[in-house]
Amino acid sequence: MPSVKLPKKSTDTDMTPFVDIAFLILSFFIMATKFKPPEPVAVVTPGSVSSVIVKDENSMLITIDKDSKVYININAKKDQNKLTQIIEGINTSRSLGLSPAQIQNFKTTPIIGVPFGSLKTLLNLPADQQATVGQPGIPVLDSINNELIWWVSETKKAFAGEKLLYLIKGDNGSKYPTFEGVVNALRKNDEFKYNLVTSQEGPPEGTDEYKRRAAGGK
Repeated sequence: MPSVKLPKKSTDTDMTPFVDIAFLILSFFIMATKFKPPEPVAVVTPGSVSSVIVKDENSMLITIDKDSKVYININAKKDQNKLTQIIEGINTSRSLGLSPAQIQNFKTTPIIGVPFGSLKTLLNLPADQQATVGQPGIPVLDSINNELIWWVSETKKAFAGEKLLYLIKGDNGSKYPTFEGVVNALRKNDEFKYNLVTSQEGPPEGTDEYKRRAAGGK
């Protein structure tokens, strides 16, 4: 009985469709991923061990850079109208004469670090240009002319009845008198609680916090 010969087929697999799919998936993630924008002011914060992660919603962030310049950033994610209320309060109390366009521009300003006399010039610039302009910092060293007092006052009024966090983020190279001026501005507004923003470090081995984390505690 004659044997039947089966035709031989190639075992090679065409990988072209898989390569196309891989590039499509890669392109999707590249376009869909939101990268964290660079911070307006570079600050190297000291390290600390803490079990509490501070949320930044409804907060006033006071930043002190390595040159001891003071900046503020007010976070009002839930109600952007509070930012309008703050800048209108500053405009009225300090008689700055800001235009409606400048008041509107304040809501998109990434960070404020100028004296009141230079605020109009800063708010005349688009947000993308503001980040490239060198700012001299908010005056805090002179107890008579500590301008941060006014910013804290108007922010406190805008968030009246709501929880507001005061965050102080200082660089390792900043000087103590500037930090003291910031704290004095808070005290003048009867605000005695604030959070220091630091870099998260692991607890030393053998401490209670170390044992708690090792046991799976959050």
